[in-house]
Amino acid sequence: MNEKLYNEVIDAVAKQGYVVIENALDIALLEELVSYAKSATRYKSAGISSSAALRVDKTRRSDKTLWLEEDGGVQSNYLSFANGLREAVNRTLYMGLSYYEAHFALYEAGDFYEKHLDAFRGSKNRVLTTVLYLNEAWSEADGGSLCIYDAEDNLVQKVLPKMGTLVVFLSDKFPHEVLLAKKERYSIAGWFRVDRRE
Repeated sequence: MNEKLYNEVIDAVAKQGYVVIENALDIALLEELVSYAKSATRYKSAGISSSAALRVDKTRRSDKTLWLEEDGGVQSNYLSFANGLREAVNRTLYMGLSYYEAHFALYEAGDFYEKHLDAFRGSKNRVLTTVLYLNEAWSEADGGSLCIYDAEDNLVQKVLPKMGTLVVFLSDKFPHEVLLAKKERYSIAGWFRVDRRE
């Protein structure tokens, strides 16, 4: 069912290291994810880490997160999609991705995330990043766009966080930031890893 999408992701990652695909997933799944994200109450302030220690620093990021888990329902359905992508990438690009982790991200009005990399160059943890947006109505004036940069700090693409837009990129190649959101903003951020799940 998702083979066409998987192939589009794989081709783009192989050629340029990133891809942005609008209307990527089935609308029914997206609506269930939106409903879950908005009704969840266990979001926690997100931390930052350049080592094993995780700490909250709201001068660098101010979003809140809720980790996905197998629930036999909508979270499992999304994780199944992601694991299918992992298997397709491993078959085609031989990346050796071992597992996928993801969290819902909630940006309230005034929240942002400064420019950062998801993995340090050459590190063996996060290899491929995914972001799926869950916002039913969004315009440029609402802020909260994802800005993706190249290694020379040139803006590669600015992405509006519209529902169903999927972004995939190499975790150690593309610095990125989330501009200040002017209203509530939801997404799922995830990472394919090559280390062992703890």
